[in-house]
Amino acid sequence: MQRRLFLGSALGAALLALGGCGGGDTSVAAAPATTDAASATALAALSAQLDATPPSTLSDTEAQALVFMREEEKLARDVYQLLYAQWGQKVFNNIAASEQQHMDAVALLLTRYNLPDPAANTATGVFADPALQQMFNTLMAQGQTSLIGALTVGATIEDLDILDLEQRIAATDNADIALVFGELMKGSRNHMRSFISQLTKQGVTYTPQYITQAEFDAIVNSPMETGSV
Repeated sequence: MQRRLFLGSALGAALLALGGCGGGDTSVAAAPATTDAASATALAALSAQLDATPPSTLSDTEAQALVFMREEEKLARDVYQLLYAQWGQKVFNNIAASEQQHMDAVALLLTRYNLPDPAANTATGVFADPALQQMFNTLMAQGQTSLIGALTVGATIEDLDILDLEQRIAATDNADIALVFGELMKGSRNHMRSFISQLTKQGVTYTPQYITQAEFDAIVNSPMETGSV
């Protein structure tokens, strides 16, 4: 697993400087994750697609990608739940629910390939991967400073998530992994659009830290996508 994916510009420097791997003091409690009927339907549809897609031999790289993406989606969910508890902005609550779907989608693959689940029975803000733990601590510190800081954290998480998914899709020849990660990508692009819309209303321009400016512009200037978990 290539840690260089997580260390971009100022955020990467902040992660390296932080050093600690405890959960940190988030100062607010996370709301419990909820799954509505539409979410359950979308996940069931994805599960049916997977049932129709035979599993393939899993490489070490692919196994690591599945375990990592399960926790990265948990990071997004946990941060958004906590930021919703602090700022009360509906966008965080809505996207936290979507991130729970993303976690559940990756869990389908962990079960299919009999892989350990690093997010099973873990508390909010607690991660097995030290880099993700550091990232959570740093992002929460930034997100608690102001609403603009919180919305910028949301855009940053989706920025990185898109890159991580793109690179992991490129590194697999398993149709089931590409299917799930492709659906997660649609969701992440939609999340990016939502956070950028909110930042624009605040008079703030977000500069992408991980994907290219051209890709970012293409995402935010295109409509919301359908069919994603």
